[in-house]
Amino acid sequence: MVSLKELAKMPDVITGGHRLCPGCGAPIAVRQILRGTDKPVVVVCATGCLEVATTIYPHSAWKCNYFHNAFENAAATLSGIETAYKSLKKQGKIKKDKEIKFVAFGGDGGTYDIGLQSLSGSLERGHDIVYVCYDNEAYMNTGIQRSSATPLGAATTTSPAGKVHPGKEQFKKNLLDVVAAHEIPYACQASISDWHDVYVKSKKAFDTKGPAFINILAPCQRGWRHPHNLTIQVAKSAVETRFWPLVEVEYGRKWTLNRDIKDPKPITEWLKSQGRFKHLFKPENKHIIGKIQKHVDSEWERIKNLCKSSGQKFD
Repeated sequence: MVSLKELAKMPDVITGGHRLCPGCGAPIAVRQILRGTDKPVVVVCATGCLEVATTIYPHSAWKCNYFHNAFENAAATLSGIETAYKSLKKQGKIKKDKEIKFVAFGGDGGTYDIGLQSLSGSLERGHDIVYVCYDNEAYMNTGIQRSSATPLGAATTTSPAGKVHPGKEQFKKNLLDVVAAHEIPYACQASISDWHDVYVKSKKAFDTKGPAFINILAPCQRGWRHPHNLTIQVAKSAVETRFWPLVEVEYGRKWTLNRDIKDPKPITEWLKSQGRFKHLFKPENKHIIGKIQKHVDSEWERIKNLCKSSGQKFD
């Protein structure tokens, strides 16, 4: 089992000195995930915070082959690069024993929404790539607009909390289920609060032949409105309240719950940590908290039942 000390000694593919906000979860996610392979990587990055803040011309924070593409087609671009790599190998222009890994990073806007068609096509075709969604639950780069990853009740600039609407009025899209329906070899959810879980899952993803998908919770202190030094704690709270289950799915059928939260904290613990939910604690909105808690409990039981049907045993 790899130790934190060993991970800390691994070289960074993304450097310091970028212009992402203090406390941003995105670069933490990137560093953790790219430690899952010791092979050369080609990175494709969808338009978003991660892209604009790490590649301000003429500077780049990436120490690898890096491609920026449009908001909606990171998976398609990476698919083309991976296909070209295979073609060049067949032509003898790249040595057959030369192994390169291909990974795309996209936010929830470029994955849950704008890039979903591109991602679906790539997964269906079976490209040997890893797609990572760093999920910060809104379009943060363009001003904190709601996405389909934004949770029920969260206030954003396009789902503001007021007298008429108490924040976003829909539940968060269940993207893991959407990806699992493609029956790809490997898909998972992770959180930047659990470095070892991220390492194990990223290594599995890079070692997988065929498409792999990682959805990693990466809080945004600007959009979530929490102190920048509490990013990891906020991500940890999402796991401990069962809002964000740590789970794996293989070939769309075998589900594994990586951490069974037997004594969960109430969802209020997570909601209270973020300013985007502060309006929910007004008397007229408290029923929404109950609705969120009921949904979290229901989803946890659903996932646990899927894991049980896959043979996982629980105490």
